[in-house]
Amino acid sequence: MEASRRHRLQQAAQSGVFVLLLAALVALASYFAREYRYERDVTRSARNTLSDATVGALKQLDGPLTVTAYALRQDGGGSNVHKAIEERLRPYQRSKPDLQLELVDPREQPQRAAEAGLRSPNVLVIQYQRRSEQIPLSEFTEQVFANSLLRLARGANSLVLWLDGHGERKLDGVANHDLGAFGLRLREKGFNLSALNLAIAQEVPENAALLVITHPQVDLQSGEIEKLLRYVERGGNLLWLLDTEPLRGLQPLAEKLGLVLTPGTVVDPALAPQSGPPVFAVAANYSRHPVVGALQYNTLFPHARQVAADDDGDWRVTPLVDVAPRGWVETGKLDTKPRFDKSRDLPGPVNVASAFERAVGDREQRVVVVGSGHFLSNTFLGNGGNLALGVAMMNWLAGEDGMVAIDPKPAADTRIEIDSTQLYLIAFVVLILLPLLFAATGVAVWWRRRNAR
Repeated sequence: MEASRRHRLQQAAQSGVFVLLLAALVALASYFAREYRYERDVTRSARNTLSDATVGALKQLDGPLTVTAYALRQDGGGSNVHKAIEERLRPYQRSKPDLQLELVDPREQPQRAAEAGLRSPNVLVIQYQRRSEQIPLSEFTEQVFANSLLRLARGANSLVLWLDGHGERKLDGVANHDLGAFGLRLREKGFNLSALNLAIAQEVPENAALLVITHPQVDLQSGEIEKLLRYVERGGNLLWLLDTEPLRGLQPLAEKLGLVLTPGTVVDPALAPQSGPPVFAVAANYSRHPVVGALQYNTLFPHARQVAADDDGDWRVTPLVDVAPRGWVETGKLDTKPRFDKSRDLPGPVNVASAFERAVGDREQRVVVVGSGHFLSNTFLGNGGNLALGVAMMNWLAGEDGMVAIDPKPAADTRIEIDSTQLYLIAFVVLILLPLLFAATGVAVWWRRRNAR
């Protein structure tokens, strides 16, 4: 009896210790689950993971970022909208721990919703350093959110002027040769755009981040040239898109930069079109420079000219883009089948874009010259990496080296392509074959059981 009692006490003690250890283990697991989180994105295109560009944009924001979500707590279907917003913003909070999220139901706090000046019933209000952006929940994507962050990060250093009044390409124009589509993307990235007519303006405004010059169709007056030269002399940043036409009075500006402009058009026989001369050149290799260092796409330069510079000047010149390694600069008349003339033509590869840098006082002046105004035009902007290269040039000229172009991720594993034959086959199997198979199986089972009796 005594041994049995002692045995029962030992078993009770062992059970008690086991329960205590189990409780401690559960508490420890609960603590680690709360303090540490592990997630893995198993989608094919990793579309649930923030891109490196978005993470970089978040890190550029020095200080807290506040996101206020004005949305009903539950939608008409009974889904918890606030919880869904928290889950969608959690990856951003992991990359930026000081991103603060506040959820507001407009029905419960109508006065606060009215004070926010909402443009739609369900909206995210992003605030950073007294600047704010609004994103409708229906339009919330990583692309849209990242662009909002870029606009908030730019602040006041975002004014881009383009020279106007001489038939130049316009950053708000809709014609094929204009740059309106490019200007629209720049506005999405936070740039403020405005035309500048030097025949009216006294000087190029000092608060401009940079000035864009495209090829004029009529000559500039001497007074306008002097204003441009003063702008460059005091350290203004410049993007100059050159075409193969005459400079129309801009020769002094070319001399100021030490440009050496060879007449002629770049010809690349490897890209011969079905009709007309081969005046399209593709760039696949780029130099080591912040403008093109992260570029991973081919770029197309139609009707390009060579851009070279005098190394003896006070500018530090970096060739950016070489094209037509098997082509040349055609200085003669262009026809459908041009031939290289070694006595007058220049063999490839041909540099069509260069970056110029120098110190002016306590700041660095930056200039980019591109030998093709067509590559950013409405007609050719969508080819390859033209848009990415154009945005990278603008970011670098504006002094925003860390700004990058965010490309939306394709959801490759959510698209199913089925032709009509496959669709009919699926319908036959699901609607006819499978029901007949199930019916035959049922009849067979019934027949076997009936004969077994």
